[in-house]
Amino acid sequence: MVSSETESDTSIVGYQRWALLTFLHWRVAAESLQGMLPSGLRIQQFDGSAWLGVVPFSMERVRPWWSPPVPGVSWFLETNVRTYVVDERGVAGVWFFSLDANSRLAVNLARTFWHLPYKLAAMSLRVERSHDNTAPARIKYTGLRKESPAAGYDLTMDLPDAEPKPALPGTLEHFLVERYLLFTTDSKQRLRTGRVHHQPYRIITPTSISGTQSLTSAIGCHDLNITSADHVAFSPGVDVRISPLKQVP
Repeated sequence: MVSSETESDTSIVGYQRWALLTFLHWRVAAESLQGMLPSGLRIQQFDGSAWLGVVPFSMERVRPWWSPPVPGVSWFLETNVRTYVVDERGVAGVWFFSLDANSRLAVNLARTFWHLPYKLAAMSLRVERSHDNTAPARIKYTGLRKESPAAGYDLTMDLPDAEPKPALPGTLEHFLVERYLLFTTDSKQRLRTGRVHHQPYRIITPTSISGTQSLTSAIGCHDLNITSADHVAFSPGVDVRISPLKQVP
């Protein structure tokens, strides 16, 4: 697999596939999010705005480098709430406000080893295929968090009969989806980064979208309705290599 990010001299600790992703984004004021970030990070803007995203998808074949996928363990659903940031070196990445998953094991492991704010949730993902039973035609995601703060969502989306394509560099779509670095803080509040490696997403714009969500309200950003999202995109998915967390110099 060829990555759009440099992989030279990089160790790989795991493999997974991210499938059936929907990217929902709203334009928000940068100052509304800046106070939620740890020291050393600032909001990265595009077109004069911060962007807050909700991304539901399927995690598949999740495994460490030394193990094959395990049925009942390596497949689960996830939905994250995120924004885009830069550190004091000018390095850009993703900051996650929350990550819901329907696997207790995945939640516990991610909290412990990746220091990420995972929450256990009841979730579902249903796909209706096109007439030739290949490409998705309609997708429905649902989620209800089992932990505090309470949050949930339901999302139904229709997709066109067209071939997804990579986002063009310099566009808003590229800024929102082509992200290969995450930031998090460990138990001592030290800033850490983790890098992923994959082919560029192939994305497509849905023909219709409906539903409700309270995931962004749970972090204090209210009145962000699914039908009024400023940008929506769908991707069939990518195969991913995972590098270990590193402390920010």
